[in-house]
Formats: sequence, C-alpha cells, structure tokens
Amino acid sequence: MIQSATNATTEPTTIDPRAGATRAPGAPPGLLRPGHNCERIERAQRFRVLIDAADYFSALRAAMTCARHSIHIVGWDIDSRLELVPGGAPDGLPAGLADFLCALAVKNRHLRIHILAWDFAMLYAFEREWLPVYKMGWRTHRRIRFRQDGRHPLGSSHHQKIVVIDDALAFAGGIDLTRARDYVAHDLHAPLRRNPDATPYQPMHDVQAMFDGPAAHAVGRLVRERWQRATGKPIESSPDLAREAPRTRRTNLWPAGVAADVEDVALGISLTAPAFEGRPLVAQIQQLYVDAIAAAKHAIYIENQYFTASRVGAALASRLTDADGPDIAVIGPERTSGWLQEATMGVLRAKLHEAMKQADGHGRYAMYAPTIEISGDIASANDDAHGQIINVHSKLMTVDDELLIIGSANLNNRSMVLDTECNITLEARGDARVRAAIASVRNRLLAEHLDVSPADVQAALRTQRLNAAIAQLRHGARTLTPLDPVVSGDLDDLASRVSVLDPEAPVAPQELVRHFLPEERSRPLTGKLLAFGALALGVAALAVLWRFTPLREAVSFAALVHEVQRIHASHFGSLAIVALYALAASVSVPVTLLIAVSGFVFGALWGSAYAFAGTMISACITYYAGASLGHDAVRKLAGSRINRISEKLGKKGLVTVVLLRVVPVAPFTIINLAAGASHIGLRDYLAGTVLGMTPGIVLATTFAHQLVAAVRHPSLTGLSLVALIGAALVGLSVILQRFFARRS
Repeated sequence: MIQSATNATTEPTTIDPRAGATRAPGAPPGLLRPGHNCERIERAQRFRVLIDAADYFSALRAAMTCARHSIHIVGWDIDSRLELVPGGAPDGLPAGLADFLCALAVKNRHLRIHILAWDFAMLYAFEREWLPVYKMGWRTHRRIRFRQDGRHPLGSSHHQKIVVIDDALAFAGGIDLTRARDYVAHDLHAPLRRNPDATPYQPMHDVQAMFDGPAAHAVGRLVRERWQRATGKPIESSPDLAREAPRTRRTNLWPAGVAADVEDVALGISLTAPAFEGRPLVAQIQQLYVDAIAAAKHAIYIENQYFTASRVGAALASRLTDADGPDIAVIGPERTSGWLQEATMGVLRAKLHEAMKQADGHGRYAMYAPTIEISGDIASANDDAHGQIINVHSKLMTVDDELLIIGSANLNNRSMVLDTECNITLEARGDARVRAAIASVRNRLLAEHLDVSPADVQAALRTQRLNAAIAQLRHGARTLTPLDPVVSGDLDDLASRVSVLDPEAPVAPQELVRHFLPEERSRPLTGKLLAFGALALGVAALAVLWRFTPLREAVSFAALVHEVQRIHASHFGSLAIVALYALAASVSVPVTLLIAVSGFVFGALWGSAYAFAGTMISACITYYAGASLGHDAVRKLAGSRINRISEKLGKKGLVTVVLLRVVPVAPFTIINLAAGASHIGLRDYLAGTVLGMTPGIVLATTFAHQLVAAVRHPSLTGLSLVALIGAALVGLSVILQRFFARRS
C-alpha cells in the first residue's frame, strides 16, 4: 500500500462559504459550484482511491464487520454469491455476500441492512444471478431488506455503485458487488479469477473512492432519498445514529492498514438524474466534465469504459485546437465486450476518436489500452487469452494536479442525461497536500498499467508532457498499447443509426417504437356507426376517434407510458392499472398497444399479469355487451364479415375463439361483441380466450421489455433472445394463419 500523501507545509487556509470548503489565500475560488456542476460540497476526514476490486472488497468487508446501525448498498448489479475475500476472511464470518450480511444481522440486533439493485430486465438473467429477489430478499434475515429499483424513465437504469456504513463511511465508484471483478493483480493465470460457476473471466481494471466524515453522511442521505423514490417507503434511521451529529460521527470504521491518500478535504458530490415524474433533469456530471476540461492547463488523464459522450468529446476537441492546450490521454478497453457492443458503442467511440484526431493539430491526443502480451503457445491453449486485454471498467479523470473525478458515470451520453449516476470530485484549490494526493493517484494508475513504479512515472512527468512520458515508460509484456479505433466499411452506415443506443437526451417511448416496432396497420371499421345502444355507440365513436382524430396522439404510446407510471405509484396502483387496462381495451384502444405498454413499463412477469387480468375483464365486459345488443345490432356495427365469424363461433366456439385470439381478423372489441351476440357458451369463450391470449401476452410483454434492455446494454445474448421471441411470435402467427385458412 502507498502511504498517505506527504503533509507538505502550506499557507494557512481560509474557509470558503460553500459548505466549508478550504482554499489557500490568493488561490482561485475553485471549479465546483453547487447547483451547477455538483449537488453539494462536504468535508471528508479521510479520502482514498482503491484500485481494483481486491483492495475495495477487502476494505469493504473489514468496514462492514464494524457497522453498528446501518449498511446501505445500491448498485447496477449485486450477486449474493460474491466472496469479498475469496476463501473467507479471518473474521470467522461466511464468505458469500448474502450469508455474510445475514451473519452480521444475527450478530448485531441493532443493525439494519438495505440493498437496492437495478430492476433489470429478464434479458440479463443470462448474465446475472438468477432470482436475486429470492437470493437477497426472501431467504435473508428480517432486518435485511432487498428491493429492485424500477423508478426511472423507460430505457434508463439505476447505475450508481455506492455503499454507506453508519452514515459515516462511504464507498463510491465504478465497482458493483458482483462477479467478474478482479481480486488480484491482472495475472492471466490467476486461479481466483473465476465466476461462481468456475469459468474464468477477463482481467478487469476498476477504481472506487472511500471517504468518511460529513461527505459520507451526505451520500447516505442521497441513498435514503433514492430508496424512498424506488420503494415509496423511507429508511428508518436508528435513534442512536440520529442523535449523532455528522461532524462528530464515529470514525473507527476506517479499515486498519489502509492509508488515506489525503486527510481533511472538501469533496464535491455530482449527480445525473433523468427527468421523471415531475422532477427536472439533473446533468451536473456532464457540466462538471465540460468545466473541468475547459480549466485544464497541462494534462487530462481519463480512464473510462466508454468514450462516446458528445458534449464531453466536443469540449476535449476544442482544447486540442488551442495552441497552449493540455495533453489528453484516454485509457479504455482495446475492444468492447461482444460483437454487438463493438458494432454500436465501438462504432460511436471510433467516430469520436476520429473527430479528436482531426482536431488535434498539435499532437497532444492519444488513446491507449492496457494489454498483456502472451506467448503463442498460451494463446493456442486458451482462445480467450489470444491478444489478451485488460477490460477497463473505471470511470475516472484527473486534470493537471488540480482535480480528480471518480464515480459511476461512463463517458457516454447515457450517463450524462439518462441513467442515475453519482461522481465524487476532489479539488486542490491551491492546497499542496491535495495536489500531491491527486498526482499520487494518477501516478499509481499509470504505474500499474505500465508495470513501473509510481516514482518512475513521477520522474518522467517532471521533464515531459503526459503522452511523451507514457511513450518513454512503455516496455515489456505489460504496457499501454496505443489505440486507433476505426469504423469498418460495413459498419460505417450503422453509425448514423445507433444513436438511440447512446442518446444525447432521454429516449421518448415513441422513439423506441419507431426504431423497433412496426406501426400498427389495421383497417378502419366498416358498416354503419349509428345508435344501437349507448355502449355500442360509445365503442364505435371511440374507435373512429382513435383512428381518424388527434385522440390517437393523446392516447399515444408515450402518453400511456407516462400515465401508467403515475397511476401505478398511487396507493391502489395495481388495481387501478388493471381497471384502466380493461376499460381501455373495452373502448377499442388496440389491445396490442396495451400489452406492449404493460411489457415496457412493468416487465415480463408483472406486465403479463396486468395484461392478462385486464384482457380477461375486458373480454367479459364486451361479451355481455354483445349478448345484450343482439346479433343484428352487432352485425350492423361491424359489417357483414362478422356474420362468418359469428357462425363459426356458434358452431365450433372453443377452437374458433382460440384461433381468433392468435390470428385476430377483427379488432379485439368486435370479436368479443360477436362472441356475445352468437351466444357461444361463456365457459368455451373464456377457455378459448385464455388458451389463445396467454402465450401471445407472455411473448409480447417479454419481447417489449427486452427491447428496453437491448437498447440499454446491447449484447449478443440479449439480441438473440429478442430475435428468438420475435421469431416465435411470427412463426406462431404464420402457422396458425395457415391452419385457420385450411379450416376456413
């Protein structure tokens, strides 16, 4: 471990009026501005950057064993099987995360543990732990609460990676408590680099910040706010903890043997939060990056999983045109994970990289990938090791020795405007101690990538600019390899079509539909739309309004999604959703649209449940309406074609209902009215509706929900699943259409 940065003698500091931040007399006021590029500025007694999961997980476990009142965990992914210390720690507690947390709860009756994970789509069941609600919720101790966070706009995700202990010690950065996070140095043959199923995974580089004091308490408040928005219920504070003032809260949670990079500093807390449910967009992280780049004088050092953010890229390109601008070094993975990621995010990265090169008239920009050279015999024995790369997952930037930004936000457009993110910023403001700490973190990172000592990095940077120093230090098997990503000819046209995968603004639901779902093309109702009873007239009038007036826009996919989310958050939300679904389906709102909305908003499981319940209730309502109106009225309402449907319903009701549900030759409401008018038995009608609608509802809601997930994190597995479901829908329709034609 590198010890704490040297406490160099500095000028006396004065108190900045913004949240107690300090700066030396005569120093500039600083970059961080609450409400502009950060949420708030709070002091930390100690601050440390933990490099890779090995350091983070061991420090986290040691701190959690000392928790008195609370442990709050939020993340994009959480795996109950994760061993924070592989093989077990000397604390005598279980190795697996879920069992370890349960043991802590049993040991300390005052401890409350809250775990909030992103409510991911079932698309990710192949990449994540199966049934996390069971693994981390139902089977755990009663004082451990596990919830999944789905309170965000369509297509976005909860992407923060935070742990807060007793509101006194916080961890924030890019590392989730999940699989495929390196425990050890990036050795190709490390026996511990294994998933829970014993399969090896690629070396992973990442960083996490650890800090205590009022800054940790402030992050704890953010977690509590997120929990309440996600669950509708507050986290109850321990009475003992509530009585402790943030500035006097216990400090013995800091893990023994882990030296702080710097002590007694001010930290900025910056957020991305999409506009949702009346709350405005918060884009502090994007503004922070733009401001930091504009303030750079000598060097900008970036580590990030992605490099596609438009505004950040424009700010960097602008500095490259300055005659006295900074060197810019971007560290990222050699290639993104999987061919689909490469064809989308990889294409966008190559486009931004090309724009950077064109702006770089002074030779100050370079992109690198951490790599490990391997011998041919090793490569042939392990295909995954051929051209071995270290997967960069960190989200960090340093500017000169003045600014350090670390957090969960990728340098893509999603993390700037759509996903929920949290970044922590350390700013020097003329403090030599902080400058030394920022330089130390950057030098440690470069030393790891270049397989040299931090002292070697510091010595090279004393006499050379950033990229020249990297070039001088590159040697051996472990190094930073220059990258020059390009867009191949067959992918060049794709670059203009994948913006929806990394949007520069929140994606409207109708935009997803436009990209991925064909517009509904149904023939207008025929026949006379006259008064055949109040219900029949209402159905006919609304059907006409839906197809030929602005009502179609007022009841658009976007409007339905927004209204459904608002209603579902109410006290009797579930019952209201089913009732509104049934009403909408009964008055000729296309049932396929309602099913799609259910899948997009509520996911495959709950979306199917709501769609099924609403469909069956609507089917009953309109069936009895048809029975009341009578055959003649229904025939005049729907046209002569309904006669053939009615005849078949009367002769072979069950089979015909099944076929009409799978291959709808008329709108849902009209079929139901015809069924009621034909006097088919209610039992056959309901049985046929269940048999005919259930497979389609499940497939359609699952398919709709997977589109959101595929947009959020495209992968080969995800695309295959979406294609499989789509093929099943199309194939089933074709088969039954042919069968129905033969039967006719």
